[in-house]
Amino acid sequence: MLYDLHELQRAFLTPMAAFTSTGSQLFSNPYSPLAYTPFSRQFAAAYELANRLGKEYEKPEWNLPTTTIGSHEVAVSEEITIAQPFCHLVHFVRDAQRDDPVVLLVAPLSGHHATLLRDTVRALLPAHDVYVTDWVDARIVPASEGTFGLDDYVRTIQAFLRHLGRNTHVISVCQPTAPVLAAISLLASTGEHCQPRSMIMMGGPIDARKSPTQVNRLATTKPYSWFEDNLIYRVPTRYPGAGRPVYPGFLQHAGFVAMNPDRHLKSHYDFYLHLLRGDESDAEAHRRFYDEYNAVLDMPARFYLDTIRIVFQDFSLPRGLWKIDGNLVEPAAIHKTALMTIEGELDDISGQGQTHAAHALCSHLSPSMREIYTANHSGHYGIFSGSRWRQQVCPKISAFIRAHA
Repeated sequence: MLYDLHELQRAFLTPMAAFTSTGSQLFSNPYSPLAYTPFSRQFAAAYELANRLGKEYEKPEWNLPTTTIGSHEVAVSEEITIAQPFCHLVHFVRDAQRDDPVVLLVAPLSGHHATLLRDTVRALLPAHDVYVTDWVDARIVPASEGTFGLDDYVRTIQAFLRHLGRNTHVISVCQPTAPVLAAISLLASTGEHCQPRSMIMMGGPIDARKSPTQVNRLATTKPYSWFEDNLIYRVPTRYPGAGRPVYPGFLQHAGFVAMNPDRHLKSHYDFYLHLLRGDESDAEAHRRFYDEYNAVLDMPARFYLDTIRIVFQDFSLPRGLWKIDGNLVEPAAIHKTALMTIEGELDDISGQGQTHAAHALCSHLSPSMREIYTANHSGHYGIFSGSRWRQQVCPKISAFIRAHA
C-alpha cells in the first residue's frame, strides 16, 4: 500500500515539476522578456529549487566519454560484457592498446546506482582496464526471474571472476566487501584457478561489531521481523517487476536524508543563494551531486533481508558461521590473493576497524601480501570520490595492484 501511495504522490507532483521547470526557464532564459523584470532571479531560483525537490530522478549516465593516458586523450566506450537479470558487467573500453591490470570494481547494491562510483572509475581509467558491476533496479526485473539473495550476489561475483580470469584485481566499495570476501574465500577453498591477484576492500562491514555506527545500531536494535514487516513492499503494476517484493528506493532515500537532515537543508539553501548570486559553478556542483544522490533503485527484498541478518545481526562472516550451498566461508583459505583494506578516519557509515578486520580473517596471507591504509580526515564518500580519493587513495591502490600484478 505504501508503494502505491508513493506512486500516487508522484503522479500529483509530476505536473508541478513540469510547471516549476518551465517557470525557472521563463525567468532565467536570456531570450525571455520575463528574465529582465524585477525579482526575476529570485523567481527563477525559487522555481528551480521547487523543481529539484519535486521531480523524479532517473538513473544517471556514466558520462565518461574520454580519459587521459599520459599526454593523450583517448575515447572510452561502455560495453555490457555479461547481462544477468539483476546485474550487468560493464566494461569501459579505452581506445588504446595497453596491457594494464584488469580491475573488477564491485559497486554497492545499497540504494544508489553504480554511477555513484563515477569518480572512482574516472581516476582508475588511465592506468587500469576497468569493469564495473552495474546492478539493475529490482522493480524492472520481471518476477518470473525469481528471487535474488545475498548468496546469489556472491555467485554473481564468482561468475564475473571466472569470466575475467586469474589476472584480475577486485575493488569492493562499502556493502560488497563482505560478499566479495565470501566469493574469493569459496574460490580459494575449492582451488579454482580464477582467484584474483589482489582484493582491495574499502569502507565496508566485514565485522560490523567493531565501532558500531548509526547504521549498525539500527540493524541491531530492531528485530529481523521489523525489517520484514515495515520495509518490504511489492512493486506496483505499472513496472515490469510488478509483484516483486523489494526494499523501495524511496524508503532508502528517506533513510539517507534522515541521517543528516541539517546538512541537506543547508545544502539546498546554499543552492538557492548560489542561484541568486549567479554562482553557476557552485550551483552546477549541487545539481551534479543531487542528480546522483536522489537517483535510487529498489533492492530485492531477499538480498536486503539476508544482508541485515547475515552481516549486521548474526555477524556470520567474522564468526565463521556463513555457509553458501552447504560450503563454509573460510577466508583463512585465501593464500594467493593479496589483501588491501582502506578506511576513512571519519567514516560514519562503516566504523573504524570494520574493514581492517579482514586481515585477521585472512590469517594465512604473508605480511608481504597485506596492506592497511586509513585515510586521515576522510569520511565515507571521501575514500572513493573527490580530491582526497584522486590524490591520496587511488595512487596507493594503483601501486598495490601493480606490486601484485
